[in-house]
Amino acid sequence: MLESNLVKLRALEPEDVDILYKWENDTGIWKVSNTIAPFSKYILRQFIQEQQRDIYETRQLRLIIEAKTTGKPVGAIDLFDIDPYNARAGIGILIHDTKDQGQGYASHALAILIRYSFLVLNLHQLYCNIPHDNIRSLSLFKSKGFSIIGLKKEWTKTTSDWQDEYMLQLISFKR
Repeated sequence: MLESNLVKLRALEPEDVDILYKWENDTGIWKVSNTIAPFSKYILRQFIQEQQRDIYETRQLRLIIEAKTTGKPVGAIDLFDIDPYNARAGIGILIHDTKDQGQGYASHALAILIRYSFLVLNLHQLYCNIPHDNIRSLSLFKSKGFSIIGLKKEWTKTTSDWQDEYMLQLISFKR
């Protein structure tokens, strides 16, 4: 269920601390991850350990996206703010290295996690927040059926100004 012919989604392993350290501390992506301070390996080890607990307790799930042919981690995909009562969750995705972007990894991973969210977790809806100028992410999520439901004006502060952010939503395909 958590793989396609291109990618495999897997749980975090203790050995992932170095790759998470690299990704989480890349200031170039802090804008989209709402990060303003670096993470220590100690904190990341704790985060990995927390992922072993039930997702309804932690209200989040992070999976590593591996390239199926090489087994190399190319990114991560998250469910966050999982709300069991209202059957919804936020979703975010990262393909870190530019050479891995545009290879279909994000598209396959997103399709897999959508199916998993609706068919296994029985969620009713997914949502995501995307900066207005992130055309690739907007295109990706829209290609999977997400609809823009609003624009939050001057929502995110950057180092030089304020940035608008779109909110997108996908209602379950099972009715």
